[in-house]
Amino acid sequence: MQVFLQQVVDGLTWGALYAAFALSIVLVYRASGIVNFAQGEMAMFSAFFAWQFHQWGAPLALAILGAMAVAFLGGALTERVLIRPLAGSPNHMPLVIITLGLMLVLNSAAGWIWGVQSREFPAVLSGPVLELGPVVLSRQSVVILGAVVVVAALLFVLFQRTKVGLAMRAAAGNPDSAKLIGVPVGRMLTIGWGLAAAIGALAASLAAPHLFLQPNMLVASLIYAFAAAVLGGLDSPVGAIVGGLCLGVAENLAGTYVSWIGHDFKQAVALVLILGVLLLKPEGLLGVKKVARV
Repeated sequence: MQVFLQQVVDGLTWGALYAAFALSIVLVYRASGIVNFAQGEMAMFSAFFAWQFHQWGAPLALAILGAMAVAFLGGALTERVLIRPLAGSPNHMPLVIITLGLMLVLNSAAGWIWGVQSREFPAVLSGPVLELGPVVLSRQSVVILGAVVVVAALLFVLFQRTKVGLAMRAAAGNPDSAKLIGVPVGRMLTIGWGLAAAIGALAASLAAPHLFLQPNMLVASLIYAFAAAVLGGLDSPVGAIVGGLCLGVAENLAGTYVSWIGHDFKQAVALVLILGVLLLKPEGLLGVKKVARV
């Protein structure tokens, strides 16, 4: 039982990171109707900014906030310069190609600027592990879980209780009708991309102490994030959180109790979940089922 509980707690920690990345994917999908394949590289690039700010003497928390601000501007600029000119096209393939190209550019740029060697990224909280009954939890894991809870709460307040959040929902849900009632749709979509990039920057900065900072550090995590977003529903922020937590626990338990999977083949759990959800419930656990008239 102790091993089981420990694996669940560790799975929730990683699941919280997957949930944060999945949230950024969902926000972009709701804003623009596309999956941003550069989301992981944008987050990685922002984590390098956090590391650089810390190297220049900024306290770590302030460095991460600074990186989130840079990421917000970068995400907003990406939407305004690269995405919006093609946003009206009925074919989304050019937008997908743009995000794939951006992924390659950011990955190469990070290696060119900071090098490809792994760098240590300090934990927000360090010190002895915390013992909670039969399980142990690192202080960084507590920070990760707490940060995801705070982000989720802030997004709930934003989308449910503020005019900007309601305008963003209107712009994403029905842009034509939103324009008719005076909602600045373009501005709202830009804010959505900026928020997604800022959340990705936070998640990458919290994951970096575990993964070591280098240009390819989020390749596997992005696969899990896509799986979490698909599992919860690509149009559901709540689903992204639920999907991320479920995926984190599922992959940990599978790696521990299914002998032929082990630690090295846990990525297969994400693939199986993606295939299963797409076949049985394409809209995801909490996604909205779309009805088309024929």
